[in-house]
Amino acid sequence: MTMQALSPTDSAFLWMETRNQPMHVAGLSIYTPPAGSGPDYVSQLLALWNQHPTAVAPFNLRPVLRMGLWYWEEDKDFELDYHLRHLALPQPGRIRELLALVSRLHGNLLDRNRPLWEMYVIEGLPGGRFATYSKMHHALIDGVTGARMAANGMSKSAAETKAPLWALPFGQHPTSRAKSSPPSWLQQLGNAAKAGKDILPGIGSGLWDILRPSDEETVGALPFQAPPTPFNVEISGSRRFASQSYSLARFKKIGEVAGATVNDVTLAICAGALREYLLAQHKLPKKPLVAMVPVSLHGETSAGGNQVSLLLASLATHIAHPLKRLQRIVESTTHAKDRLTKMPRLQKMAHGITSISPLGVGIVTGTAEKHPLFNLVISNVPGPRDTLYLNGARLDEVYPVSIPTHYLAMNITISGYGDSLGFGYIACRRSVPALQRMLDYTQNAITELESALGISATPAAAKKTTRKKKSAT
Repeated sequence: MTMQALSPTDSAFLWMETRNQPMHVAGLSIYTPPAGSGPDYVSQLLALWNQHPTAVAPFNLRPVLRMGLWYWEEDKDFELDYHLRHLALPQPGRIRELLALVSRLHGNLLDRNRPLWEMYVIEGLPGGRFATYSKMHHALIDGVTGARMAANGMSKSAAETKAPLWALPFGQHPTSRAKSSPPSWLQQLGNAAKAGKDILPGIGSGLWDILRPSDEETVGALPFQAPPTPFNVEISGSRRFASQSYSLARFKKIGEVAGATVNDVTLAICAGALREYLLAQHKLPKKPLVAMVPVSLHGETSAGGNQVSLLLASLATHIAHPLKRLQRIVESTTHAKDRLTKMPRLQKMAHGITSISPLGVGIVTGTAEKHPLFNLVISNVPGPRDTLYLNGARLDEVYPVSIPTHYLAMNITISGYGDSLGFGYIACRRSVPALQRMLDYTQNAITELESALGISATPAAAKKTTRKKKSAT
């Protein structure tokens, strides 16, 4: 297989990576073994997986640097034993121990001499349940692709079995495209002209967002409108992870009554939780927090890799009333989405990348602490609606584990599965104390919105929770 060059977006995740700033995304999944299975179920599962010692793209590809450019190259010495790891929780094997383990694993860098992924199968949860923690470098996948890959590795029937994830082909990917003759220089010139027609306006609109005067009363959020917060600091390499599931029906009901989308409701709930967290820390700024929200473009192209633009959204954290806060968030996201809708795909990507381009300068110079471009990243990744199975084991819960970076010390990623939304909070262990309290604050934010809208939450509406009550050690 010939080497494949990475796109500038994918390469950026390799260039940005440092010891304190690993650039991999991950997922934590919890399963219930099939009825009647014995205590050796996990060992049997691993024995089956070990019958597939070779990997297909992108799981067999490692990054190489040639003449200042990154390429994917097939790893001729691929070792499954290195990438697939079997662990057991210390007793008593509670969710607390699981999330403490994930916190530690997520802070470790992936080895660039090998394909950039690892999978951990973790047993020892009560009732015979087990978990998988899988991480891949962001240069290989974005959140939407990762969720699709995970779903592709499972079945809708408990009776069906599949090969493990690394042995399954996954549609079209930039690293597994069919070989073809290189385009002529005339074709290359034409392609560049077509791309430039979309990219240049995107760069222009992104630069205008950075340079135009900031209006405190503007509906949409702009770069550098965000106030300094405890999240906009340099980070260490240690991580703390907290997660919990909530009923999707509750979010939909809030949206129906308030006239908002589920995504807007999700942002409002995050905003309420962040407001309460900062109030408890006596560090709530007078100006509203601004979130960067990735927007998937996979529906507009068959290309692989990272296909994403972004929008900036005011979280209206300066507003105490939850319904007024939601209304302000809807105004902000509607304004941003209306602008993006009018742009072709490449223009959207160019606009998004350009509008946050000062972030790198702010990180290098340290000015991002006092003048943050935005305060944190909040992602909402769609997931499968059907109940899924892993070789007979029922998938119960799914939680995304994303990336904190320098001056963006907390990341919130939400993943849908069935009738629930799994919130994954990941943060620098040192910079963001008491992260586990965000779970209580999230529940409070949901309840406050329901109360403000006159919605009565039934006991069945609250999903079974997965939480880390104390700090990981």
